[in-house]
Amino acid sequence: MNQHQKPADIIPSHPLDPITTGEFTALKAILEEAGHGGEDVRYSYVMLREPPRDVIAAFKPGAKVPREISVLVTHLARNEPYAIVVDMAEGRIAEERKLTAGKDGEAPIFDQDYVSAEEICKADEGYVAAMKKRGFDTMDDIRCAPLSAGVFGHEDEVGLRMIRVLSFWAKEPDGQHGLFSHPIDGVVAHVDLTNRRVLRLVDTGYTHIPQDSGDYLDPEITGPMRTSMKPLQILQPEGPSFDVQDTCIKWENWSIRTGFNGREGLTLHDITFNDKGTERRILNRASVCEMVVPYGEPSPTHDWQNYFDAGEYQFGRLANSLVLGCDCLGEIRYLDAVVADDFLNPFTIENAVCIHEEDYGTLWKHTDVFTLKSDVRRQRRLVVSFFVTVGNYDYGFYWYFYLDGKIELECKATGVVFMSGRPEGEYEFATELAPRLGGPIHQHMFSARLDVAIDGFRNAVDEIEVKRLPMGPDNPVGNAFTRTITRLGSEKEAQRVAANDKGRIWRVSSTEKTNRLGDPTAFVLVPEGLPLLLADDESSIAKRATFATKSLWVTQYDRDELWAAGYMPNQHPGGAGLPEYTAGDRKVDGEDIVVWHTFGLTHFPRTEDWPVMPVDYAGFTFRPENFFDRNPTLDVPPDPNKACCHKDG
Repeated sequence: MNQHQKPADIIPSHPLDPITTGEFTALKAILEEAGHGGEDVRYSYVMLREPPRDVIAAFKPGAKVPREISVLVTHLARNEPYAIVVDMAEGRIAEERKLTAGKDGEAPIFDQDYVSAEEICKADEGYVAAMKKRGFDTMDDIRCAPLSAGVFGHEDEVGLRMIRVLSFWAKEPDGQHGLFSHPIDGVVAHVDLTNRRVLRLVDTGYTHIPQDSGDYLDPEITGPMRTSMKPLQILQPEGPSFDVQDTCIKWENWSIRTGFNGREGLTLHDITFNDKGTERRILNRASVCEMVVPYGEPSPTHDWQNYFDAGEYQFGRLANSLVLGCDCLGEIRYLDAVVADDFLNPFTIENAVCIHEEDYGTLWKHTDVFTLKSDVRRQRRLVVSFFVTVGNYDYGFYWYFYLDGKIELECKATGVVFMSGRPEGEYEFATELAPRLGGPIHQHMFSARLDVAIDGFRNAVDEIEVKRLPMGPDNPVGNAFTRTITRLGSEKEAQRVAANDKGRIWRVSSTEKTNRLGDPTAFVLVPEGLPLLLADDESSIAKRATFATKSLWVTQYDRDELWAAGYMPNQHPGGAGLPEYTAGDRKVDGEDIVVWHTFGLTHFPRTEDWPVMPVDYAGFTFRPENFFDRNPTLDVPPDPNKACCHKDG
């Protein structure tokens, strides 16, 4: 039985509750009354501006709910963006800041831009001529893929809303599942959306179009569906162990408040663990605040490709409506999400967030060699997840909470690899996935923002590494090893890179609380340690996505410092976000701090990734270290299910 929670139907009862349908409507009216309305105006980044720490701490249920909503308003004809904060309780604009298009970036991609870019291209004589050179007498079977433009030193683009367009042949009858397998390579249109024109057209002269179908649902490609898989059912006859009230989840000792916005998607708040009756704080807020997908193919058709999926496309608005039995298995609870379109009209994404629990193997086990008595306990985890589709790629974000206090984030990348034409012979920048069809090399780099609160608001970060010791008087047979622990004192000191060969981890500890043995209570961030941004340090993308050049950043808390690549990354020249936040080199030892972690995938496509890509994974672990006085799962009972195995006969 599925239970739907509908944020749109809930009047906010807590300062962190998601924005409701009624609030979106009221917000639009306030902005229009202040002169920020009309057919020429678009709205983006519509988000709750979360109250300061002291306001949330002082809030009592039933009291007046403080509500501020931030929004980026863009007047298209003048290309004037405004960062605005509206006080909903007072019904007025509390802050308004006019931004400079170009210098401060540009508004994210609007829905109409996809339509406009195709219209502009197909009306351009140069573009039509380039398509005719490749055998297209009409534009009917051509699909344009408008993509965020980046910044590459074109002075005539500054102050204009730009988009770059690649093209595909819709060869298959439905023109859907196989679209990306027929790139019309060698042509890219640089489209000026402000003045509705093709500002420049790049044509390399490459004319070959791959012919193989990429329709991953075509029976001629899939062959007959296998019949060997028996049903797999996950049953919880007494219901799940968790409880969902409005936006709050209670599971075992965990308490988690959920949020959702059109930019980040799922956000998690007020994450605590009940330790023998004491609610212990771990995280104030957790989210994936940005991701960038930089491509590594240097041809003029593709060397500009790099996308900020949160800041440029607002992937929270692109969340999927999840389906029981397909996206989620078991006893599921869903949360709907209400977000706003470009005109500030609210719409509901049903089943946007999935909540369930799952078995995760052995929690702990021991067989006593003297008594031969064996004890074993099963691990279980709570899963809070959502999925988004950004063009050709699909991303799942899965937050896991374990019985022993561990937290993990797992990002799942699947969908269709963005294809290119591929020259014959050896070519190191794109894998041949089908005859003359290239899968360009690229990366998926994520930034997780962890507003930490380990037993309170005074935390510090230590970098810990293993250390080999030479043989000598204190290590006579050479077996000894130890570790080094280095306190990161300031924001610049705390810009660090993972080093798996050194076992490098980062411990976030309380500077006020200790366990019963006198050790600071702490959680450890364990990175996967995969490659960071591989583009040259002087490249445009390295300047715009500087967050992806470091595995760890630590900042002093500021309620408005939320974005690893800055507020408006679209066409921003660089230096925004974490480089700007850390420029003052504030102290982070014993302060109210935020930990930012960069992680991701480096994708050299393989033939197994075509025509649709099996899930690849990236993430990190945030686990307790000396946080508890002993193993916190000693009270987990043996599994009552005695039918643990099946033997024929």
